[in-house]
Amino acid sequence: MPSLISRVKNIFKSNSKDHVSQTNAAHTAASAPTRSAPAPAPAPAPRPAARPAAPAAPVAAAAAIPAVTVTQTRAAATHPKNEHEKHTRAALLKSDAQLAASGLANSPYSQPASQERFQTAKAGLEAKGFKVHVAQNKSEAFNTLKSLIPKGASVNNAHSTTLEEIGFITYLKGETEWDNVHAAILAETDRAKQAELRRTKGSTVDYYLTSMAAVTENGEMAHGDLSGSKVGGVAFGAGNVIVIVGSNKIVKDLDEAEKRTREFALPFESARSRDAYGVPGSALVHYETIANPSPFNTNRVQVVLVNEALGF
Repeated sequence: MPSLISRVKNIFKSNSKDHVSQTNAAHTAASAPTRSAPAPAPAPAPRPAARPAAPAAPVAAAAAIPAVTVTQTRAAATHPKNEHEKHTRAALLKSDAQLAASGLANSPYSQPASQERFQTAKAGLEAKGFKVHVAQNKSEAFNTLKSLIPKGASVNNAHSTTLEEIGFITYLKGETEWDNVHAAILAETDRAKQAELRRTKGSTVDYYLTSMAAVTENGEMAHGDLSGSKVGGVAFGAGNVIVIVGSNKIVKDLDEAEKRTREFALPFESARSRDAYGVPGSALVHYETIANPSPFNTNRVQVVLVNEALGF
């Protein structure tokens, strides 16, 4: 059975204009850095006494860490490091010649939305019936996502630069309280068996984690992929879906959502695919819009809306 990479190359041989979002999901997570133990403070000098007294009880040593050091340590521990820095938007613009020549470096789609537009999109999602969790930055996004997944749940993720940037893929590589199905899929070396795991177990997990290519001011979402494993898990297969999306992905309407997907997200995903898989690029074989929550389970899809630019 030909590999996914071979099939991608065949797509480009037959139609050089095909593009896409690749769904080979990213690898996963590390633990946060630990804090070194504080140095003990000097013991206080004894107080002179007028008359003999019983020996004083030992005094516990106080921490002697400068305030700035404590602040830096806590900030560093708020979310794990992104282990895929070379696949960020900025890094790909420097490393990929095709992308560098595309004129996308200064695209408005790479900029965070205004506060007014952010609130408009939040209100639109809520009016549609989606549960929205607001995060102001990567650290809040990481901790919010972590809090939404119950202990013992099975978890899978689509490839997502956003998930990488908030440190969640790194976090998943360590010990967690969840059943990391994505790790089990990647551990399968037989390509036919791995594909079957993606289709069955990978698409039917308790929690499927992903981002979107666009979110409209009216509360619709849009995304796509090549293999179908991402859109399948989001559309129906998974028990719950958590979408993590930066404000740079907010657009006016569904027409602009498709424009952003094809003209901005796809070229960046193609650049990532060239580096990660050695293929000519990616292709938008499947494209999906999510207009409303499912009438059969209105709480199935939750959105973590992040008030800064993330992913592409």
